[in-house]
Amino acid sequence: MTKKQVMYDTTASGRRTQRGSGHKGFTLVELLVVVALIALLGGLGSGMYAGTHKRLLVKKAARQFLTAARYGRIMAIQRGQPYELQLSEGNQGFALTTAHWNQDTAEGQRVVVRDYYAKPVKFEGDVGFEQVRMATPEGPETADVEQEQKIVFRPDGSAQSAVVQIGDGRTHYTIAIVPSTGRASLREGTADEVKVAVIDLDAQ
Repeated sequence: MTKKQVMYDTTASGRRTQRGSGHKGFTLVELLVVVALIALLGGLGSGMYAGTHKRLLVKKAARQFLTAARYGRIMAIQRGQPYELQLSEGNQGFALTTAHWNQDTAEGQRVVVRDYYAKPVKFEGDVGFEQVRMATPEGPETADVEQEQKIVFRPDGSAQSAVVQIGDGRTHYTIAIVPSTGRASLREGTADEVKVAVIDLDAQ
């Protein structure tokens, strides 16, 4: 039994020696190919991340606008006074405002709402107002996105009818505000398919 064990051990060690002497490492060409593949995949990943990040910025801005519009409607009803969602000049962002009575001057003044639910928003990246349509007594009109515009929410729950498109040239979201209910809703896509003062997206 001892002889068999010695022969087995010798054979096993011989095999290990043979495999060890025949082992080869990576060649320079193989290493260069691996490095090139890693660089290529890294470049593709960064491009995909950049595109996703831009789309998320548009979606974030649209949801912030939607939240401000819904909050403005609720506050107008609860406080019994109008709230205005103002689109800033130069297409930079928006803010929710309301009237405040100044006891020192005995005059009313417009103040920007700043609390847990609402605060001024400044757009990031290439995000901006691409189209603004508001209803007037004469009918729907397209507003100049470079000028300051405002959407009024009234104490009776109604609001100024508006369709606002936010995007970056490639990704678009549209917020529609129905005048009779003051409800605001969000949909992905352009504002071309939405009619002012007609479609209540919350009902869909």
